[in-house]
Amino acid sequence: MPHKLMRIERAGAQQTATRRPIMLAIAGDSAAGKTILTKGIVQALGPERITSFCVDDYHRYDREERKNLPFTALHPDCNYVEVLEQHLQLLSAGRPILKPVYDHNTGQLVRPELVEPRDFVIAEGLLPLHTKLARACFDISVYLNPPEQIRRQWKINRDTAKRGYAETQVLAELARREAESEEFIRPQRSHADIVVRFAPAPGRDDPPGTPLSAELLLRSTIRHPNLNKVLGEGPHGAIHLRLGRDEDSRPVDSLHIHGYGPREESQVVENAIWSQLGVGVGDPPQTLGVLDSGERSEPLAITQLLLLYHLLDSMS
Repeated sequence: MPHKLMRIERAGAQQTATRRPIMLAIAGDSAAGKTILTKGIVQALGPERITSFCVDDYHRYDREERKNLPFTALHPDCNYVEVLEQHLQLLSAGRPILKPVYDHNTGQLVRPELVEPRDFVIAEGLLPLHTKLARACFDISVYLNPPEQIRRQWKINRDTAKRGYAETQVLAELARREAESEEFIRPQRSHADIVVRFAPAPGRDDPPGTPLSAELLLRSTIRHPNLNKVLGEGPHGAIHLRLGRDEDSRPVDSLHIHGYGPREESQVVENAIWSQLGVGVGDPPQTLGVLDSGERSEPLAITQLLLLYHLLDSMS
């Protein structure tokens, strides 16, 4: 189906009683933080309301086969992009799919699994925003854009601890993938509604162990919550909204959430955003902002809350 026709069909479904899931894409390079961002959102909404899957399951070749190929898993030719497009169309129409499964621990392609869309669907991975047709299937799209030095260290830590690689192997693979990251992964940034960057706060010399800050570029391609109202409910020196310039020099709202700020400030903002969701009383879910280490990141929690806002707002 042409991507423009897909957009028309989805827009028409919003005007009728036809029920379809709200689709969220989370794109980014390997070890950019896609899975941890997705996990908190899924836990907050509950498995009965949300379906999530990794588009890296659409690899054509297993790890052993890729050793003899002239490209890496980041290349579209290494993935069943057309099948992914078909499956995204089916999911966006509320239909189930039989999804392939790639085991990242063993590097093998294993038995496919049935995926049934619920109220919300998250597709995260390397290439969810690579084609026009895939992009047309999503209501909200996010690109994770950490500094390369930080992402590389995250990948080294993950692949040595969880996937059985030696550090020298990870570094060699990063070097091999660099050209394809530049050609296929990073261009997805320009197609995202929200660009998220977890990094140290610029211009500060914080001690080791200081939580990373977050910068969120909020593009006008979707409707964002009234953050001026939220941030106006108290003093927030470590959380502020600025008008900046995007990579194409167009004006864009930039939300800064500094990791060094007191948790009390972050909680005021989190509670204000949570109250706008209209999902009930009480505090935001404690699963938000939880890292793999078990530590809590307020910038991550607020980022996840904003994505929850967009998911729930898209249903209204």
